[in-house]
Order: sequence, then C-alpha cells, then structure tokens
Amino acid sequence: MINVPSKVSIIVPVYNVENYLAKCLDSLVNQTLQEIEILVINDGSKDSSGHIIQEYAQQYPDKIKAFQKENGGLSDARNFGIDRATGDYIGFVDSDDYVTETMFEEMVNLAEKHQSKMVICNIQKVDEYGNVTQKLTQIPNLPERIDLEKHFSVFSDISYFACNKLFKKELFADKRFKKGIHFEDIQLVPQLLLECTTIAQTQNFHYQYLERSDSITKTHTKKGLDMLKAVEDVEEVFKKSVYSEKLQELKNFQIFEGVYSFLAYLAFVKEEEHFYEMAVRLNNFITQRGIKIKDILNYNRFDRNYLLSLPLKKKIFYLLYFAGQKKLIRKLM
Repeated sequence: MINVPSKVSIIVPVYNVENYLAKCLDSLVNQTLQEIEILVINDGSKDSSGHIIQEYAQQYPDKIKAFQKENGGLSDARNFGIDRATGDYIGFVDSDDYVTETMFEEMVNLAEKHQSKMVICNIQKVDEYGNVTQKLTQIPNLPERIDLEKHFSVFSDISYFACNKLFKKELFADKRFKKGIHFEDIQLVPQLLLECTTIAQTQNFHYQYLERSDSITKTHTKKGLDMLKAVEDVEEVFKKSVYSEKLQELKNFQIFEGVYSFLAYLAFVKEEEHFYEMAVRLNNFITQRGIKIKDILNYNRFDRNYLLSLPLKKKIFYLLYFAGQKKLIRKLM
C-alpha cells in the first residue's frame, strides 16, 4: 500500500461520546478529499469511545491515526494533534458533530485558489434525527475571497469557532490553544486571523453542530471571566500586528466578544454572588477601554445594528443591563 501525503490533518478530540462518535468518524472517512489524515485523540474517555476508535483505526488504517492520552481537556487534546499533524492544512471537528462529505475538498480548493491561510464555511445546528434547527451564516454579503485590508470589519463580525475553519498549518508555528481555560477558540482564532492577509469562504453549510438531547444544561459559572481574559490576550497580539492601526475594528471586537457575548453568558449565571462579581468585572472592562454605552448600542455587525437584530427577550435583557437594572434582571431570571 502506497501512503499518499496528507493534504489535510483533521484533529478530533474525544471524551465520552460513545453515542455520537461513529457518525462523526463516518463523515470523515467518507470525505471526497482522499489526501487526509484523521487524528483521533482519546482524551481519557471512560466509556466505550476508545473501543470505537480502535475499530475505525483497524478498518481505515490509511486514514485514521488513533492516540490515547490522559485527560487534559479540549485545548490539550487539540494541541496534541497539532504537534503530530503532517498535513499542509489543519481542521478541527468535535467528536459529537459531523460534516458533509465535500467539506474538506472544497475548503482546500478555496485555500489554494485564493492563496488563503484560513477558509470558513457555514454551520447549521441539527438535532439527533438530522433535522436542521438553526442555520448560522458566517460572512454574508462578502465575496469568496476576502482581502482583510479592505474588509477588516470581519475581524469583529465573524464567529470564532475553530471547527468550521481550515487553517494553513504554518499559522500554528508558534501558537497553540491555551490550556485550562474556557473560550479557547476566542483566545486563539483571532490571533491566527491577524496572521492572514486574505481569507476565503464558502456559503455551504458544511459543518453540522449537534444539539444533544442528553446533555445536561451547563452551569454557567465564574469561568465566564475567561472570555474577558481571552479578549485581553487578543488585544496584546493586535497591538503588534500589521492591523494595529485599525482601532475601530478592535473596539467592535471588544464590544462583540467582551460585552455582548459575555452578557449572553452572564444571563445564565445562577449564583447571585458570582453574577454581581462578574458584572463588576465587565464594568471595569468597559471603563478601561473607554467604551461608551452609545458605542455598544450603535454597534453594527455585518452592516446591521446588532441589538435591533436580536430576539425580543435578548433585547430586553441587554437594555435592562445597560440601564443599570441588574436587580430587576435577577428577578426575571
């Protein structure tokens, strides 16, 4: 058997997903792009995920590379995969999600066609029966090839998921996911974007994000403060980047990720003491950056007022918060 050099390394961290892993791996071994390696990292699973991985590794020895390690969390597992990737490009797929069979072929073709180090596709949320529950268009109204110097608004507009993107491996030359934190994508992916001069996109909904019915509602805790720290880490890299003078886009990034996204998390923090502590930290974040309430209310995402584009319930929550009605918010929650 002749080993074909890998064009793409797909990294799949696995932790206790025995009910979903086969569907994920099926979608990867059946990719129309043949020059792939699938690095499946068992991050200390306690269920039968390890057995499933071994079965697939035996069935597809030319595609799947199986690894076993002690549990270290998502960032640690992804970094483990990056260190062992041999492809020209790297993709990340969460082990309870799945993708269309043409995803990586189209994204590699776009990367090479436009000489882009990052390619983005759309996401759709699906239930366990494969029904689409929500379509998440990533970059509407912009062309397939995006020149960042001309369209740097995407820096503050796009969602910083790692899983719906293809990255040139060289972007990870001196960068890795930060360990032991939440919101590791927000911390790293913007830094990778700052290394690009162009990005490419497809409007196809290649990535299927599974909304699991068996998942226990996650408790929102002070870990949400990691989001503000992620923004701070990006700010430091931004200052040294070729885009350092684009301060309006930086402010918009601070507003979207550091204010709106943070508040969306804060809305589900049940511990009252933590809620108020996090609110104080947010107010400090806003004050230190000279962000005014009018900046937040006037923030546009994809040329539309963000606040006005939200569902009514979210709109009310944000407006009450900005009006200083935190006690009223607590009663409504």
